Amino acid sequence: MEPLQWSLQGTGYEFCNCAFGCGCNFAGFPNSKDGSCRALVGNLIRRGRCGDIDLSGVRCAAIVSWPKAIHEGNGKAVFVVDPATTDPQVEALGQIFTGKLGGMPWEILGPTFEVVGLVKASITTEGQGLSSRFRIEGIGEGRGEPLKNPVTGDDHAVNIDLPDGFIWTKGACGQGSFRVASSGLSLDFDRTNWILYEYDWSNRAAAA
Repeated sequence: MEPLQWSLQGTGYEFCNCAFGCGCNFAGFPNSKDGSCRALVGNLIRRGRCGDIDLSGVRCAAIVSWPKAIHEGNGKAVFVVDPATTDPQVEALGQIFTGKLGGMPWEILGPTFEVVGLVKASITTEGQGLSSRFRIEGIGEGRGEPLKNPVTGDDHAVNIDLPDGFIWTKGACGQGSFRVASSGLSLDFDRTNWILYEYDWSNRAAAA
């Protein structure tokens, strides 16, 4: 049987422990202080569908931790969905995010981690652009801001263009701080990499 067709379009909030820009985006390996990849990734799904399940409007997040580069595996992940998310929506997202239905970026990311928790918690966002906050009630939050000009202290706009990026192709880069803890994973980082991006993911090619 062919896998269910799915597609997701929306906004991604990516906080990780790499230095600004994230070494994974340029060379495939983290440029964090210890060579690990640890992140809070939030997703606001503007439009989405998996088979006959409507995923539009779903808010979700992942707390992920890999000891080394993502492609070297051995990661752990906790997924968070807003309480309004229905069980069929949770099941559909679980199949997508673990790579079971194919399609980028999850067919690559899914096999690199073990899911150690699934939590329902209220997800809210505040602010605009790089000056944004992604909050998960009872679990933690990520706070972002633009990079600063080292001479004047003014906001320093940095945009990254990755034509072949498989998670995102155009991202606004800033500095962020994030603290989250759930299901045995606890992350706490200050003034590290923060990327805000729009995404358009699907398994159309895999299902073709």
